[in-house]
Amino acid sequence: MSAAEPIFSKPNRRIAALALCVLICDQITKWLVLQNIDRDDEITVIPGFFNLTYRVNTGAAWSRFTGHNYALAAIAIAALVVLYLTRRHFSSHRLLGQFAFGLIFGGIIGNLTDRLLPGRHAVVDFLHFYMARRGTSDFYDFPAFNVADSAICVGVALIFLLNWKEEPKPATGET
Repeated sequence: MSAAEPIFSKPNRRIAALALCVLICDQITKWLVLQNIDRDDEITVIPGFFNLTYRVNTGAAWSRFTGHNYALAAIAIAALVVLYLTRRHFSSHRLLGQFAFGLIFGGIIGNLTDRLLPGRHAVVDFLHFYMARRGTSDFYDFPAFNVADSAICVGVALIFLLNWKEEPKPATGET
């Protein structure tokens, strides 16, 4: 008789566990922002570089497609389904691939949760990086984002890295 199989031994369970961790971290940080920062306010953390803020986004990255919250929610659901069905083609058999997909799934579900929560219906963004231009009052600004956005970006970058140098496998019957 063999020992009981550990819960994280299967790739899908690893992906789901990390996705759940990302979702929890994302929602806790957004809840903290909602409880402690007024909308559109900024709290300076590192002057001239980083603020905590509370912004809402009914669009996608860089506020593109603003006002299309439900269409973007439908796209997010479709993306989850497609990614789940095609994950085997993108190194999900490797531990790092499972980590990447856990980040991506958790991030998508985190922002989707914001879009669908009653009373919110928009993604909460709160990490705002910028760089003050020396000698002026101008600054270079990066749009505010959140934990879910970060997880998606890191996960996608890992997928690209994992598959970038991978040699294509010849089809059976080729010589």
